[in-house]
Amino acid sequence: MITLGLTGSIGMGKSTVARMFEEEGVPVFDADAAVHRLQGPGGALVRAIEAQFPGTTGEGGVDRTALAEAVLGESDKLQRLEALIHPAVAREREGFLERHKDAPLVVLDIPLLFEKRGWDKVDRIAVVSAPADVQRARVLARPGMSEAKFEKILGLQIPDEEKRKRADFVIPTGGDLSTTRSAVRDIIACLGAATDS
Repeated sequence: MITLGLTGSIGMGKSTVARMFEEEGVPVFDADAAVHRLQGPGGALVRAIEAQFPGTTGEGGVDRTALAEAVLGESDKLQRLEALIHPAVAREREGFLERHKDAPLVVLDIPLLFEKRGWDKVDRIAVVSAPADVQRARVLARPGMSEAKFEKILGLQIPDEEKRKRADFVIPTGGDLSTTRSAVRDIIACLGAATDS
């Protein structure tokens, strides 16, 4: 099995690319989706998060906006939150890998792959990338997003240019979807050939 780490900065189109891999028959582990499950109604992390950050949960699980406001820009609080989340997500990832152990290729969709030093958990890395103006327009169109919040998030992420330099593959997401899909298929073909050798 080859594990392909899929990453990219906020607003780069990573979710769209992950779906394209799935549509091509490649199993995808979505770290963000795992976090949503763990923090959702009845999720395994809800009680622990409420204990650490009172007032950030309710009947629907974790209130992500309230939690973000509680930790964004507060490095000690962010570290405490990550100490809860990262081990739980790692367990989910291990379960995924066990379920798909016979697949020749799997994608691990990990938004903060570089920021959290996750490159040693994958065989190859693909970075999704779009021009900065496209990225900004996408992110600022999200509900509840502001320029200040966007800049804070960007400040926590390794710059796109650096990610592209460190990647094995760069998937362009700033143009039409057919170009992006073609890049996804090229990667699958490339890594498929590697598994045959």
